[in-house]
Amino acid sequence: MEKQLTGTLALAVFTAALGSLQMGYSLGVINAPQKVIERHYARSLGVYNEELARREGGNTTEHEEPTDATVVMYWSLSVATFSIGGMVSSFLVSFVSDIRGRIKGMLFINVLAITAGLLMGLAKMGTPYLMVIAGRAIMGLYSGLSSGLVPLYIGEISPVKYRGAMGALHQLAIVIGILISQVIGLDFLLGNDDMWHVLLGLSGAPAILQSLLLLVCPESPRYLYIKLGKVEEACKSLKRLKGDYDTSKDIAEMQAEKEEVMNEAQMSILRLLRSSVYRQQLFVALMMHLSQQFSGINAIFYYSTSIFQTAGVGQPVYATIGMGVINIIFTLVSVMLVDRAGRRTLTMVGLGGMCCCAVAMTVGMVFQDVYSWMSYLSMAAIFLFVSFFEIGPGPIPWFIVAEIFSQGPRPAAIALAGCCNWTCNFIVGMFFPYLEGLCGNYVFVIFAVLLFGFTVFTYMRVPETKGKTFEEITAVFHHKRGAPPSKPQEEAEMVQLKSSTEA
Repeated sequence: MEKQLTGTLALAVFTAALGSLQMGYSLGVINAPQKVIERHYARSLGVYNEELARREGGNTTEHEEPTDATVVMYWSLSVATFSIGGMVSSFLVSFVSDIRGRIKGMLFINVLAITAGLLMGLAKMGTPYLMVIAGRAIMGLYSGLSSGLVPLYIGEISPVKYRGAMGALHQLAIVIGILISQVIGLDFLLGNDDMWHVLLGLSGAPAILQSLLLLVCPESPRYLYIKLGKVEEACKSLKRLKGDYDTSKDIAEMQAEKEEVMNEAQMSILRLLRSSVYRQQLFVALMMHLSQQFSGINAIFYYSTSIFQTAGVGQPVYATIGMGVINIIFTLVSVMLVDRAGRRTLTMVGLGGMCCCAVAMTVGMVFQDVYSWMSYLSMAAIFLFVSFFEIGPGPIPWFIVAEIFSQGPRPAAIALAGCCNWTCNFIVGMFFPYLEGLCGNYVFVIFAVLLFGFTVFTYMRVPETKGKTFEEITAVFHHKRGAPPSKPQEEAEMVQLKSSTEA
């Protein structure tokens, strides 16, 4: 009898999710100690006003902006190189996952995380701005690879019944990592002049634990059977993950997928972009990731502090931590609901709710000078916005890509979706301040319009994948495309792809 959930499966999912936690920590760690790090940059560059600092008791005021353009430039690079690293390395997910395997791939990229942590942890002993920028770039390279490998591995080892909940753990680990970085980044813990380098250096700590645990985790059975053709090892891996049971049903499913892979051949990124067979799946995958980043969630985190200040919150940093707690709570709600309510339903509810919140936020900001209570409407809208995001649009895009593609094109599709996500993340982070300066209090009208469009798209084009095998999901897209009329063309394309691979 198949047990479905075993201690080994739980350990494997937990171990993989440590990579997501490390990514979340790296995303959030740079924000809290910004002023402290800028002062060390200024000292290293020789532009720090020591006399002014002594008059102020050794600290600049909390909201003081750095006056030296060089410090601003190096700080911007410290933030931006993380996203740029993610954009670059996301293209390598397909190569690393297929050449090294899922487990060895995650072990291999941990070298990057540990190197980055050491560079940043030792930054005070060298040239701070160069070591932090280099460390953030390398950590970005790690995160781009991890954001593809983790959902890929979890998606392949999870039982169909629990695949959505386990896939959502990737996002849950990210938001837990963000919250941890926000809490220990408070000035009385590690976000101060003496300990900021330790705060940044801890970015690589989860990689050490993950490397040790990966040594006892089973490889993905789908990778062993479909990619390597190792039937006995795939059976052993299945039994380790699901208990001692008859593996014939799972093996038969993987055999059917392998036969399909034999026909479709391994897909490179360029070949996937050119293929008409997977065009609908790829379009849905990329739109899901566009909806996640262009929903305005990162803009909310950027803008929330000033809104909290306007509402009279004395310590906006604690309100931001409160948002981190809400992040975790509603990601847990998603974990519990995703295999009951379904991916499509939760995504539509999340995007539609965020659209309404964006409108409410705009109304609150426009009229907060007229009616003082309007600032509290803005605050409530922010918290609800984050809640709706974590119910669906936050976690689901990360694992639905692994669900809607079969084994052949799956790594390439995850690589493309990851690059799309990181690129959009960079665009929003880079250009939102300019957009806000141009549109003022009406800036979230833009996101409201985008969210409405994404909600309609999800309703019209995204199929429900809950409880379906990979083959059943592929059949849905074939049906939507009208497979019978285009079958000869698809078969011709498959033969061409296969012959080019064999050549």
